[in-house]
Amino acid sequence: MTKHIGIVACSAEGAALCYRTICIEGEKLMGRYAHPEVTMHTFPLSEYMQYIEAGDWEGVANLMLSSVAKVAKVGADFAICPDNTIHQAFNLVVKKSPIPWLHIAEEVAAEAKHQNYKCLGVLGTRFLMEGAVYPAKLAAVGIKHRIPEIKNRKRINKVIFDELIYGRFSSEDSVYFNEVIRELKNRGCDAIVLGCTEIPLLISQEKSPLPTLDSTRLLARAALKKATETAS
Repeated sequence: MTKHIGIVACSAEGAALCYRTICIEGEKLMGRYAHPEVTMHTFPLSEYMQYIEAGDWEGVANLMLSSVAKVAKVGADFAICPDNTIHQAFNLVVKKSPIPWLHIAEEVAAEAKHQNYKCLGVLGTRFLMEGAVYPAKLAAVGIKHRIPEIKNRKRINKVIFDELIYGRFSSEDSVYFNEVIRELKNRGCDAIVLGCTEIPLLISQEKSPLPTLDSTRLLARAALKKATETAS
């Protein structure tokens, strides 16, 4: 038997992409139409945002803990969260969680190390780009990072919260994000972290000026690996 994956979701598009990836790519490991059992729970994004905007990571952690308790109660063996920003509360969550977790930035860092990247540009919400989620995880594997200039951080944040989380992906936004990636390339980055779980729906590897690290799909694939490797 495979392990049961619990998804603690936050925003809809990123969570949906993670879930779809698990279900679609599961058959590569398990056979036609097969994937591990998955249970997902999410509170309304509005409840998360009131705490995020106030910098109240204890409040964020409490929502995550309530979600993980629900998926654990119905049988999830471990949890993932397809949202980079709220990983800022991760250390508060794992101390009290009834089941173990995978960390999205650790999975990205591991893949970056495997690809021998030296310096990553990090894109995401303003809270993520200016926060502590990625710096420590990348430094732990000897990788440097850069974030966009402040004017770009503000615009990226606005696009995420006004467009991407609602499933609106425009060609104008795609062109703009690629311009930002090009600037990060000029500043010495050799790959880019798509560190908002909706960004992979806007930016494709084929059109990006730098190789991309898709945090959403990397987390989903790590969950698939964990769920199937433990089967005997």
